[in-house]
Amino acid sequence: MAATGQGRASARVNTNGRGETNVATGVPVLDHLLTLLAQYASFDLALEVEPGDPEVEITAAARSLGQALAGPLRAAGVRGHGSAVLPVDEALAHVTLEASGRPLLVSKVDLSQARIAGLAGDLAGRFLEELTQTAGLTLHVRLVEGSDSQHVLEAIFKALGVALAQALRPRRREEA
Repeated sequence: MAATGQGRASARVNTNGRGETNVATGVPVLDHLLTLLAQYASFDLALEVEPGDPEVEITAAARSLGQALAGPLRAAGVRGHGSAVLPVDEALAHVTLEASGRPLLVSKVDLSQARIAGLAGDLAGRFLEELTQTAGLTLHVRLVEGSDSQHVLEAIFKALGVALAQALRPRRREEA
């Protein structure tokens, strides 16, 4: 396990995987969202967080995943950028990212008043901010439509997974 400054976490990512996961963050809803992300990204993810306060667990998970993805997103020959729009029932999310090395999260999604699985506050916002900073991403998240907080989160994490899969794809000759 690596110390992340706030909590301890360990993440391993196989970007040539099949979407298999072993995720134990201590926050069941985050475990579910990270499983969706890995499945839609088609990479294998093993992530474990030392038990503690849920906010610390969320931060540690995001930092650990960001550290595991930073190298592969900047590897020679990968695209380094991706975009996806995905639905979950009434929710529709658009996520665009670039492994720019200039961390920035731009999001118009406000879940600060939502209570998801007993957790108050913006679970996605905290996670995405830490992931963005650690992985060095420019990340734009838009909620096109959606009212159910769980559906909104699932749409965001599915779209993030597809955008990451695109970013990790080899460049075609004309992109090189």
